[in-house]
Amino acid sequence: MNIKNLRYSAKEQAFMASVDIERFGRTFRYPCAVHGPQSMDPAAVVDRLRHKALQMSDT
Repeated sequence: MNIKNLRYSAKEQAFMASVDIERFGRTFRYPCAVHGPQSMDPAAVVDRLRHKALQMSDT
């Protein structure tokens, strides 16, 4: 799993990124957002982005 283009939108008060998940030899990219303050712990941001991408990939 790779997180790309991680950025913070002050307007949306959210971290946004593209998360790549490899399944069955293919790469699927999911646009994800995590709402929170810009001072949010970076490890928490990454964990939440990964969790959201996995939820999207299971549908």
